[in-house]
Formats: sequence, structure tokens, C-alpha cells
Amino acid sequence: MEKPKVLVTFDSMKDANCGYFSFGKGLGDALIQENKGKFELKFYLFKQTKYLFNGLVDIIYLSRLDRLFFKKKNDFEVVHLSDQTCRLRPSKVNAKKIMTIHDMNKVHLKFSKPHRIQVYLKKLGKLIAQCDKIVCISQFVANDVKHYFPESANKISVIYNGADKSVSDENHQPAFKPRKKFLFTIGLLSVQKGFHLLPALLKDNDFELVISGRETPHKQRILAEAEKHNCLDKVHITGPISDEDKAWYYKNCDAFLFPSVAEGFGLPVIEAMHFGKPVFLSKFTSLPEVGGDVAYYFDNFEPEHMQEVFKKGMNDFAQNNRVKETIAQAEKFSWEIAANQYLNLYQECLE
Repeated sequence: MEKPKVLVTFDSMKDANCGYFSFGKGLGDALIQENKGKFELKFYLFKQTKYLFNGLVDIIYLSRLDRLFFKKKNDFEVVHLSDQTCRLRPSKVNAKKIMTIHDMNKVHLKFSKPHRIQVYLKKLGKLIAQCDKIVCISQFVANDVKHYFPESANKISVIYNGADKSVSDENHQPAFKPRKKFLFTIGLLSVQKGFHLLPALLKDNDFELVISGRETPHKQRILAEAEKHNCLDKVHITGPISDEDKAWYYKNCDAFLFPSVAEGFGLPVIEAMHFGKPVFLSKFTSLPEVGGDVAYYFDNFEPEHMQEVFKKGMNDFAQNNRVKETIAQAEKFSWEIAANQYLNLYQECLE
């Protein structure tokens, strides 16, 4: 009997330094591993993508003409658009269509102009209407979608992302190595990540702060805050880093900090918890779903409050030895679990 044909789009993996790359690699590898002959899988990618799944799956390369006419529009029973920026439009394929929505951050960002938000909502609403199933990567995102598109409520489900366990090579040394004990965070240097709030946590202690990720003009505000709190010599912005450097920082940091106010999931939080590190998060958006009861939360971003949460959290983590429960929380999120939930959803669409 012929296997059902499923196309999964991973065209947002083009930029190896963005979260969509990690998502695509993690989910794609797990789909290949967990499929076990159920479906004939094919992935949709840019030719320039740095990771092509080791030749273990057939790949269809994106063409700019696909927006006008997709030659393989009738070749699949199920098409999974793995993010809402999909370059292959749902209307261009004749199949059951699933779309994963990673976030609706634009509606939460105070600097987004109202007319731009309306354009964004109209475009997203059109995509949602053309799909048979909508997957959200957290309950927070699902609540956003239901709020703005209540007519879609009956086709929404939540499938949490997984997180790869980084492996730290004992002999590896990062390009930048802190001189003293240090705190770590990673992500795009954007306003919503909140990295400019972190220099305040270096008050009255010997910690250094390492911030890694793609730089933007917001870097200057982070440095200005460091100067304001008299700790400019203790704040180190590395730019993008290798996976080996990232694993070293996770393994050797004293705590991981992530005060983001616009997060669909929060993959770095799980990566840090895999190493049994205390994590300090904002209480906003999806982060409480990821950190659970083992994380420490900033209720607001007043320096005194953040300093108090940090000091109490570090003491609690050390006194009660919370390493095992932190690792256990991280292990609730795996790509194998996510892949099986997606495979079940593909089957559900066929039924």
C-alpha cells in the first residue's frame, strides 16, 4: 500500500543564527527518526540552507516562482507549514494543511504602530483561515490566537518544542573566556529580550555577565546601562557564538538569565536547565510554562526587585540543591515527543 505523502516546510532555516533554524533542525531530525515508515516525508528548503538533514530525507528546493504556482501542488496529502512566515502559501497546495504559529509578539510590543498591527493581523488571519489545523508552541500563543481569531478555536492544538541537549567538550575553550564566575544569556540583542535590564544584577557581587547573540543597535543601550550601574568592565557582549562555545557557557555559568517580554517558547531556558543551572525569567508570555516551578521569576523590572529575586533565588538553589529537579523540568520537552505529536496530527488530518 502506498504511504501518504507529507511535505514539511523548513524554509525559515536559511539563517543559521535564528531560532527557526534550531526549531527546524530539531523537529526535522526527530520526524525522520520517529516516522518509522508511516509517511513518505519530504522537506521544503532553500538551497543555501547549511543543514540538509544528512541526506536522510528527500528535499524540494524553494523556487521564487512557487508563490505564483507550485508545480507539486497535487503531490501531497498533508502539507505542514512549520512557521507562520511561510513562503509557500497554503492556497498554492491541494492538501490538508497544518501551520505552526510560534508567536504573535507584534501585538505585545509597545513600539508596533496600530496600523502595522492591523496589517499583520489581517495577513495572519488569512493564513489561519486557509489551514485545516493550527499548532501553537505554547498555551500562551494558543490563547493569543484564540483571542484575535476566535473562529479558529476548534482547530488549535498545542505542541511544545523540544530542546537538544548540548554536549560540552572537556577540552574546548570558548573564543571569550570570563576571568571570574559569570552569569549567561543568549539571544538577539533586541529590546524585547530585556538584556539591558541585566547589568543591575551585578551590584554587590563578583559576577561577570556574558551576553551572546546577533548584535543590533540595542547593544549601545545595554552598554549604557552597564556604565550607569558601574559595571561596564564586567559586561561582555560576544556576538554570535558556536554551538561548542554555547555549551561551554551553559556548563560553566553560575546562572542563566532571560527577562524576555515577547517569547513564544524560550528554547535557551530549557538548554540551560539541561545543565542543571538556576534560571531567572520574566513572568511574562510563555516563560512560566517552560520554567515551571523550578525557575525564579521577575514580577517587574525595577532594579531592586530584580536584585532581590536573584539573591534569594541563588541562595535557595544552593541551599536546597535543586539541580535534579531543574534537569527533570528540562526533560519534559523533547523533540521526540514533539515529532510524535506532529506525526499523530498528520494522521488525524488524513482521517
